[in-house]
Amino acid sequence: MYLETINNSKDLKYLSLEQLNILSAEVRKALLHKLSQHGGHSGPNLGMVEMTIALHYVFDSPKDKIVFDVSHQSYVHKMLTGRKDAFLNKAQYDDVSGFTNPLESEHDFFNIGHTSTSISLACGLAKARDLKGDHENIIAVIGDGSLSGGEAYEGLNNVVEQGSNMIVVINDNEMSIAENYGGYYRNLQELRRSKGKSENNLFKALGFDYYYVEDGHNVEAMVNIFRQVKDSHYPVVIHVHTIKGKGYHYAEKNKEKFHAGGPFDIETGEYLSNETKENYNDLTGKYLLKKMKDDSRVVAITSATPVAIGMNENNRKIAGQQFVDVGIAEEHAVAFASGIAKNGGKPVYGVFSTFIQRTYDQISQDLCINNNPAVLLVFWGSVFGMNDETHIGFFDIPLLSNIPNLTYLAPTNKEEYFAMLDYAIEQNDHSIAIKVPHMEVISKGVADTTNYKILRSKVVKKGQDIAIIAVGDFFFIGEQVIDLLKQHDIYGTLINPVFIHGLDIDLLDELKMSHSLVITLEDGIIEGGYGQKVASYYGPTNMKVKNYGLKKKFYDRYDPYELLLENRLDANLIVEDILTLIK
Repeated sequence: MYLETINNSKDLKYLSLEQLNILSAEVRKALLHKLSQHGGHSGPNLGMVEMTIALHYVFDSPKDKIVFDVSHQSYVHKMLTGRKDAFLNKAQYDDVSGFTNPLESEHDFFNIGHTSTSISLACGLAKARDLKGDHENIIAVIGDGSLSGGEAYEGLNNVVEQGSNMIVVINDNEMSIAENYGGYYRNLQELRRSKGKSENNLFKALGFDYYYVEDGHNVEAMVNIFRQVKDSHYPVVIHVHTIKGKGYHYAEKNKEKFHAGGPFDIETGEYLSNETKENYNDLTGKYLLKKMKDDSRVVAITSATPVAIGMNENNRKIAGQQFVDVGIAEEHAVAFASGIAKNGGKPVYGVFSTFIQRTYDQISQDLCINNNPAVLLVFWGSVFGMNDETHIGFFDIPLLSNIPNLTYLAPTNKEEYFAMLDYAIEQNDHSIAIKVPHMEVISKGVADTTNYKILRSKVVKKGQDIAIIAVGDFFFIGEQVIDLLKQHDIYGTLINPVFIHGLDIDLLDELKMSHSLVITLEDGIIEGGYGQKVASYYGPTNMKVKNYGLKKKFYDRYDPYELLLENRLDANLIVEDILTLIK
């Protein structure tokens, strides 16, 4: 087995082309074995096997620097750079992350989890190289889906301006997570059909030397093209046609399903988790289809993550023109939504919390300064969401709640969520964001008739002395705390704040009359969050305030329950703190 002998990418250079082909089969088999047991990004990595082997065969990493865009196609790179045991030995599966990470290896130059960034990052490496008078190769690997992001265009533009050695490898598998959308992809299609010979060539128009490889799974072809461009003195684009999920029938057949996921049965291609419970993503998709049927002005927007807003392939077909995938272009999605709202449409943009971070300027400038009534649905903004440090999504409360003209709502159950969503779509006063619950779908079985035009929190249980204000998903912790306090003959007040961009001043003033301690609970970073707004308001008074949330930190591959305990976000610990405070 050749793979077992590869302890560093330099070991590749002793193999023949025939042996590289055998190695490719071994790598793909090892990938499938781990992915089926552990989960991860299947399609992107299965499609990158031969290309990655050829990269490390020809170039001299880490002297030559390879930057992987998004880096969820970097598993083979990790296997070839001293980390193969994390793919071969089950006990070591979690020794490496799913993304490049400089703490793991000198062959990784950046911690990358968001897309369309590799060209800009590599461009910076090249500039520093030129300033120092060095001569190593700088290579950016980027997928065709990632090219839809604006930063990729900005990077391409600057690479040509610099004019020195920089190799951009475009992995064109004709897919993002789902299908690609946009005029740019017509040019890629034309280039594929003409085997790279079309005169209509965006990359040549920008000033790149351009090369096309029809079969990116041909090791010899990849080795030859990399040898041809190695040590070039000008910017080069290598356009490589590959198959997403290559070598595994089910991944090739259902590319969207096998972009990423949990463990699966290799023989059947079925994921082992047969989760049938309701979830807010699917419920949102069903709700929006009904809303679209009733009102042709309603449009669902996604930035290459249709699953976030419940728009699977079938739902996309039903929605037709009332569904828009803008590609990996979150900034455009927000400005696009603002334009739709300005002209009388009813846009609903659904996005994972980790990616809405990319849109701060557009939300502030293009949307909220103009006070246009677009709806932003923020999914997975929770400690229970994605847990890699590149994808954590619990920074949303400080980010969104401090932008003027933006209402941020935090539902605690199914009925509240859809009442808020209906209100947000139908009103025409301002922009509204909703922090979509991430935990299990809780139904109260009673329609929510709240008037969300008025900033008023909900007093769910009325008591005295202690008030618990619990935001969104953490409302359940508040309920637990209230119940535990009864064991100590303390009957506190439980409040659902509803609005997390501002304070119900009247209610906070009422609490001063009969309460001495306010506890806030929020599923997010404490600093700049909702609880600190409450604490600031009570600052000049005698009211004690204790905020519970997460410490400001990039947490990596954490266990959510351990993280809650670390931050004392546990009902028993909170009660313990309360008893200490009131004594």
